Formats: sequence, structure tokens, C-alpha cells
Amino acid sequence: MVNSYKVPKLPLPASLLGSEVGSFAEFTVTQRMPAIARRVIVENNFSPEINTRLERLATELPTGYLQPLLNATVADFPAWNKYLETYKGQRWIDVPWFFAETYFYRLILEITDYFRSSIWQPIDPFQLQKSQGLEASLDSTILLCTQLNKWLEDSEVDVPSNYTALIALLYFALWGNRVDLSLWSAFEDDRSRFDIQNQLAHILVNDAFQINELLTFSQGDRIDFVLDNAGFELVCDLCLVDFLLSSNLVNQVYLHLKPHPTFVSDAMIKDVHETTSFLAATSHEQVISFAQRLEEHIASGHLVLSEDYFWTSPLAFWEIPNSLNNELTNASLIIVKGDANYRRLLGDRHWDITTSFADIVSYFPAPIVALRTLKSEVAVGLKSEVVEKVAKSDHSWLTNGQWGVIQFVP
Repeated sequence: MVNSYKVPKLPLPASLLGSEVGSFAEFTVTQRMPAIARRVIVENNFSPEINTRLERLATELPTGYLQPLLNATVADFPAWNKYLETYKGQRWIDVPWFFAETYFYRLILEITDYFRSSIWQPIDPFQLQKSQGLEASLDSTILLCTQLNKWLEDSEVDVPSNYTALIALLYFALWGNRVDLSLWSAFEDDRSRFDIQNQLAHILVNDAFQINELLTFSQGDRIDFVLDNAGFELVCDLCLVDFLLSSNLVNQVYLHLKPHPTFVSDAMIKDVHETTSFLAATSHEQVISFAQRLEEHIASGHLVLSEDYFWTSPLAFWEIPNSLNNELTNASLIIVKGDANYRRLLGDRHWDITTSFADIVSYFPAPIVALRTLKSEVAVGLKSEVVEKVAKSDHSWLTNGQWGVIQFVP
């Protein structure tokens, strides 16, 4: 059952479409998505037949029509069949952009026989990029874990130090997104190196201090994270999770993860385990102790790894199933990570940029914070003078991942 009785307070504007000439949505559907499909061919050892089908998909995206799913044995097949009904016979560029993207990734799995493989070892078509992203950022991970361990030592003797640590870890959780593999290639220079202080000027809405107040005085409640990417971003998220649990600021953390590969680098349950194993196998004791704490949090039930097909669906956040909505009501705070999740919060629609974020996400079942670096032409809650200033200094500010928001709705 869908939670249809709660929608944004405001009338819904039109969806973003790939047919909007000169838009980032058009660029994504006609150029980025074909390049991602072709990269799957290069990075995997799929059969010539599978590669031919991937190439056909890449060729069809700019001007061709949606193709149906065929494998009816998969758990989400009936749901996708229903979603596709609305868009039968339409071109990729004419359907809502968010639908086109989510369906594209689902179709890649169909084409690569992801669901037909042995249940023990389906091949993640994006595994190489995930692994390279994690390995490329090891130096940054060592620095972050060293600092995290120092913050945890300080937190035992000095409560104000919690404040500093939490603010810094929120910034890391925000900017870790800049290593997102769907935009940045893992072959480029290590993008996880950045100085938090220099980034403050690039946070367009910064509610970090309100969130800090809430977390510092939450008294053992539960926090839920709707996660985004694997790689260094996941390491940053897990550092924040570890600090919250190890300093006893919260009693339990739920991580909401994707049930299958999507958006290139989105994190699944197996990515959390693989990241923890990778960190535990390093030769650096600061990193190993962090990995061991994560394993203990999971084993003790203080850190819960959860997945749901809603997270890989094309639905807006207000269309969340009742069962998942009820689960989220147990949280004292929900941290929603990343650009794609932010687009879902807003239904990926043409909102005016100054529209109140709180008025749109009024349907949400608990206090929410969006940690998001801007990588699409969807944004709200910004002051017009801020927009004017940023647009003058950076023409591609909405899409280049250089600007972020930390937006809190109590």
C-alpha cells in the first residue's frame, strides 16, 4: 500500500524532462546515460550477446523508445510493469527524467542477467568503479579515521568536543558526495581530498548547528540514514554513524540501502560489508579500529542494515509504501543523503528555487535533514540574493557538485 494521503502542501509543478533543450536532464539522457551503458561493456566480461544489447540501449537513448522488462521472475517486476503502463510507447527523452534514470539502471540489470545469476553471486556491473573509488581514497580515509578516533577519545572527557566533531562529520557526510562515481570518474585524481573550512562558503543553506543541537540532546534515540553512494562517501557516512553510536549520542542507527545496483555507485548492504572488510584488511591501525567498531555495531544490532525496493523505484518520496513510512516514524531524525534522494524529496519537479523546503516535505513522518551537493537543476529553500550571487560567479553551480545544502526540517 502506498502512503498516498500525504503529499506536499503546495500544488505540484511539472516534472523535469529529457526533452528540455539545453537542460542537464537532456544532457544526462542523451549523453551521460549512453556513456554509462558503454562503460559497463568495457568494465565487465559479459557475453557478446549482452554487450550487443547494452550497445543497442546506448544507441536508443537519445531518440529511441522505452523497451519493456521481460524477466517476470524478479520481485519488483509487477511494480515496474505498473510504473511502465503510464509511459508505454514513449521516448526516453519524453518521460520524467527521474523515471528515465531509474528505469535505465533497472534495464541494465535485466540486460546483464543480474537477476538470473546464482543467488549467491550476481555481478554488480559497477563493481570496478566502486572498488577503485574506495582504493583511490585510502589516504583520505586514513586521515579521517585518525581524526575520528581522536574525537572519540576527547568525547569521553569533554562534552563540547562532541559539538565540534559532529559539525565536522556532517560536513564530511555532505562533501563526501563529491566523489560520486556517476559524475566523477574513479580514474581521475583523488577527489576526496578537500579542506572543510574552504567548503563552508559553498554551503548555500547551512542548518548544521540546529541538527547538532538535536543530536547532542537526543538521549539515545534512533537515527535513520537514507544512504547514497558507496566509496569514500560511504566511509564518511559510516564515520558519522560510528561517532553517534560510540559516543552514546544515539542508541541505534538504521541504514536504508538499495536492494540492487543503481545510479552507478549507490550503496547496497554488500557494499557496507565490503567497505568494512576492505578497511579491516588495511595495514593502518586507526582504520582497522574503525572497521572493528563498525563490525561490533552491526553484530550488536545497534547498526541495522536495511533494504527496500522503494529505494530503486521511480516514485517520489511522498509515494512511499505505508510499511516503510511506518518504519521511518520510529526515527528521531532521518538523514537523507545525496542528489538523487533530494530530487525524490521534491518529486524531481520544476519548483521555484525560493520555495520553502519545509512546505514541500511537510508529508515527511519525522524530522529530516537533507545533505546534498547540487548535481541537477532541482533546488529549493534558497534566498534569491544568494542565487543571484552564486549564478554570477559560477554558471554551472546547479549541476557541477561544487555547491551544497544542509537543510533541516524539525
